[in-house]
Amino acid sequence: MPDEGTDAVDVVGGLIQRTAQRDRDAFAQLYDMLAPRVLGLIVRVLVDRAQSEEILQEVFLEVWQSADRFAPNRGQGRTWLLTIAHRRAIDRVRSSQAGTDRDVRAGLRELAAPSGDITDQVALKIESERVAGALRTLPEVQREALVLAYYGGYSQSEIAVLTGAPLGTVKTRMRDGLTRLRVEMGVPR
Repeated sequence: MPDEGTDAVDVVGGLIQRTAQRDRDAFAQLYDMLAPRVLGLIVRVLVDRAQSEEILQEVFLEVWQSADRFAPNRGQGRTWLLTIAHRRAIDRVRSSQAGTDRDVRAGLRELAAPSGDITDQVALKIESERVAGALRTLPEVQREALVLAYYGGYSQSEIAVLTGAPLGTVKTRMRDGLTRLRVEMGVPR
C-alpha cells in the first residue's frame, strides 16, 4: 500500500487515475486506504450504520465507474472521493425525507409531533446544507483544506502533507476560508 502522506504527490489521485484504466490493484489499494474514513464521514451524516455501509459500497462503485472524470488539476483525489461520499449521504437523507413526506400526504403515515431530538436533527441537517452551499463558493484550495479538516478529520499538519502545501499556507487557507464562510453565511465575528 502506498504511503498516504510523506510527499507532495497526490497518492489517492494517482490511484484514482489508475482505477480509471481499470487497474483492480489500484482500486483495492484505494478502498483499503480510504474506506474507514469514508465510512466515518457517511455515518456522521446518516447515523444509521447499515445504511452507511450501503452508501459506502455505492460510493466505491461510483468511483470505479466514474474514475475517468477525476480531474487532478481541479483538486486532490481524497477531496474528490470524500465529496462523492458526502453528496451520496445527503442524497440518502433527502430521499428518506421525501419518502416520509409522501407517506404523510397519502395518509399512510401520521405526522408525529416533533420531539426536541428530531427538531435538533432537522435543524442540524438544514445547517449542514447551508454550510455545503457556502463551501462551494470558496476557492478550491480553501475548500479542499476545510473539507479535509472538517469532513475528513485531518489535522493541519496532515493536510499540509496531503496537499503538498507548507503548513503555514494550509493555516492561511483555512483561516481565510473560515472568514469567507462566516461572511457567506451571515455569521457575525
